[in-house]
Amino acid sequence: MNPAEVATALLIEKTLQNSPAYRKVDDTLYVIKQGSAYVMISVVPWGDNKAMVRCTAQLVKGMDVDGPLAMQLLELNSHLRFGAFAYDPGEHTVIFSHTILGGTTLDPEELTATLRDVALIADEYDDKLVKKYGGQRMIDLLEEAAMERIMDKDPASFNFDD
Repeated sequence: MNPAEVATALLIEKTLQNSPAYRKVDDTLYVIKQGSAYVMISVVPWGDNKAMVRCTAQLVKGMDVDGPLAMQLLELNSHLRFGAFAYDPGEHTVIFSHTILGGTTLDPEELTATLRDVALIADEYDDKLVKKYGGQRMIDLLEEAAMERIMDKDPASFNFDD
């Protein structure tokens, strides 16, 4: 890691260390949870001596973004203070993301404001998108995967109605 990445990671850890919603995944990856949304915080190198903080929430997986939805998301983007909606066609996933500069100029207030907006928008719009267009929220996918690991048999195959 370059010095800017190290400084950025230390500031993220110091700023978020007392939050119960925060988890460190590795030296350059962190997660915060807001309601049903998860925001991944990545420290990304920018050249040899700079860093960026990329905050990304995968909102809904398993949907195709067509004309009306694409137009609605683009219009929403024009009204947002931070971040923008995006679409990963390979994963059929709607994303909300924002990137800020890291390094020694990054301050806790800027980081907190960015994370707050990304997390709140992600938490609000994952539910709205699923309700109107279908797909699965990230929390639902994670819970489904956790149940599959816990159970060696499909939980739906157990009949408790008898």
